[in-house]
Amino acid sequence: MKRWLPAPLLSATLFAVWLLLANTLDPAQVVLGALLAIVVPWFTERLRPERPRIRNPLVIARLGLTVLWDIVLSNIEVARRILGPESAIKPGFVWVPLALTDPHAIASLAGIITMTPGTLSADLSPDGRHLLVHAFNVEDEAALIAQIKARYEAPLKEIFE
Repeated sequence: MKRWLPAPLLSATLFAVWLLLANTLDPAQVVLGALLAIVVPWFTERLRPERPRIRNPLVIARLGLTVLWDIVLSNIEVARRILGPESAIKPGFVWVPLALTDPHAIASLAGIITMTPGTLSADLSPDGRHLLVHAFNVEDEAALIAQIKARYEAPLKEIFE
């Protein structure tokens, strides 16, 4: 089965997206979508990095809820600061030391930081031990680093390492 579908989730996603884009269940579109869902993963198999090893999948749900909550709170905080006096905004760059070593975990952390309004992952040090984060408001660098490590890095460590 692995030979026919090297990436079943990717195949299923491609098939579903094709049918949604075609906006029809015409047999020709179903066959074309199935063909694409089988062929595309064959050609892209060599381009995909090693697969992540998920150690604790239940933590994913908890992390997802944390991220959603933080996105809502960050939207409110960014709006409040934008609508308030300009002097209340203190943007800055902060190097966050990483305990993560798995590249999938580091990429996930960078993505989470970027999805959260008011923060952006800007760079990864060449040795992969520090992530440069730009924050809309940096009043206390140590507090920002501690928050990122506790809310995002610790669960990602449980999930990937």
